[in-house]
Amino acid sequence: MLDFDIRSLEARAAQVEGLMATADPTWLDGDARPVEPGVQVVGRLSSAGAGRFYFSGSIEGKAVTECRRCLGEATVQVAEEVHLIFAESGTDEAEEDDVVLIPAGARVLDLRPAVREEWLLAVPAFALCRTECQGLCPSCGVDRNTGSCQCSPTLDPRWAALRDLRSTD
Repeated sequence: MLDFDIRSLEARAAQVEGLMATADPTWLDGDARPVEPGVQVVGRLSSAGAGRFYFSGSIEGKAVTECRRCLGEATVQVAEEVHLIFAESGTDEAEEDDVVLIPAGARVLDLRPAVREEWLLAVPAFALCRTECQGLCPSCGVDRNTGSCQCSPTLDPRWAALRDLRSTD
């Protein structure tokens, strides 16, 4: 469960133990979605003053992303400590950049949009399908993990002066 009654949070803190499933409607097209069963959310949600709430916990799961070398699928483990401040819109705290806004007069605090954002920030931008991935040939585009190509190695012209020095020795 990732929805909490704001009135009960004002009286006492709540333990958060929930799962944000891969099929949750909060995910958008193009998001680095988690693999089944989803993102595990664990922590504590408490009142931090009038109209303010604080979440301290962690998110954990696995994400499928694109390998940076061969463009194939890469599965990565994601585990991140999360600390969030929620504030009702219209308050002084709501003007700060790192505060998650709650509509004024809302009765329910939904953690899912903030969890989605934290998840997207935690998923590595550059992942490898495996450490020994050879990637794609820069000339013909063949996947070097599954076969080889007949392209000659390309030499970077910016290193020509150093190659010339080496050949004169």
